[in-house]
Amino acid sequence: MPVPFVTEQTFEQEVIKSDLPVLIEFTADWCQPCKVVAPEVEAVARELEGKAKVVKVDIDKNKRLAEMLRIQAVPTFVVLHQGRPVVGEQGVLRKAQLLDMIDPYLPRPEGAIKAAELAQLVSQGQVVPVDTRDASAFNRAHIPSAVNIPGEEIETRLAELHMLAGEPVLYCRTGDQSKTLADKLAAGGVSVGFLEGGFLAWESSLLPVERPD
Repeated sequence: MPVPFVTEQTFEQEVIKSDLPVLIEFTADWCQPCKVVAPEVEAVARELEGKAKVVKVDIDKNKRLAEMLRIQAVPTFVVLHQGRPVVGEQGVLRKAQLLDMIDPYLPRPEGAIKAAELAQLVSQGQVVPVDTRDASAFNRAHIPSAVNIPGEEIETRLAELHMLAGEPVLYCRTGDQSKTLADKLAAGGVSVGFLEGGFLAWESSLLPVERPD
């Protein structure tokens, strides 16, 4: 699906008043690098559907907009959050770079904690990671200082969660099961965080891993 264009006439409604963060690509018909980056931008739009808007602005047809946002070259990418420009980058960016630009402004599920945030909270002694995978997965590799309480046992072991030396943060392999578990516990009045992206996100962030075997 092609990424839609916005104009000076539609900019306020589509971008400034958007409830979601907006990633704008400033582009032009004659811009060859813009053609190179087009598949990356379309991939980002697909991945962020429902979480963010991705739009384009033609600088030749919308010169006032380009001047207002001080666009010096194309392609230039700007993220607007709550109607304000918060970050911008020039050049041919890959999908991962574009996602990194907008990620801090995306809506987050209740209780979600990113890997880097968890590492900091663990180092400060504020939280204890709770590995909800089975014992064999835990014994192969886990987050340092984590305790292992398999997901299917947590509801019968709530006392252990409350006795931990810090606030519990659940994690599984991908983050999906621990999010579901955190939501279920919250519905029962027990508030816990969960690691967004799970153990895979922790590993891909090159954070330390304990391998007892």
